[in-house]
Amino acid sequence: MTEVPNPYIIDADTLTGEMRPIRRAVLSLGSNLGDRLANLQDALNTLAETPDVWVTTISPVYETEPVDSPEGAELYLNAIVLADTTLTPTRLLDRALTIEDAYGRSRSGIFNEPRTLDIDVIAVGDKILEEESLTLPHPRAHQRAFVLKPWLDLEPAAELPGKGPIAALFEQSDQTGITRRDDLVLEL
Repeated sequence: MTEVPNPYIIDADTLTGEMRPIRRAVLSLGSNLGDRLANLQDALNTLAETPDVWVTTISPVYETEPVDSPEGAELYLNAIVLADTTLTPTRLLDRALTIEDAYGRSRSGIFNEPRTLDIDVIAVGDKILEEESLTLPHPRAHQRAFVLKPWLDLEPAAELPGKGPIAALFEQSDQTGITRRDDLVLEL
């Protein structure tokens, strides 16, 4: 027997017209090439100028050891951005990739290669999604202290959909090589 989709269930991401739900998005910013702080600030400014994206807060900046990167990779600067958006998760990812490209992101195919800018969509509301181009929540966010700690600074009671409280996830993560840099500040 073939299952027929329920016509009474509305997928908010396929709605047309002016009305779309507003969801909280968690985005991770990272850079380990060039002027790292300027790269993060430029990314933040560009996100804030994006139609249908309202940046609400930015975490402190952390300097972190590269994870699973080629030998000799430089230290990263990382931060978390919280934003409200009416964009679908896929459109938000498209915007993030466009911003990365605008700031010289190289995609040579080397796994976790050094980068001028990296913007990861960590979570969008409580959406759980697995598509070819996007998995939500981000499939490795629950293991990454450089994502969890700055997010924890902003929302101590936050939960990663399907994974649990970020405070507990942070306690279980490898916290070596992560240093808060209060001398480096991103401005909204």
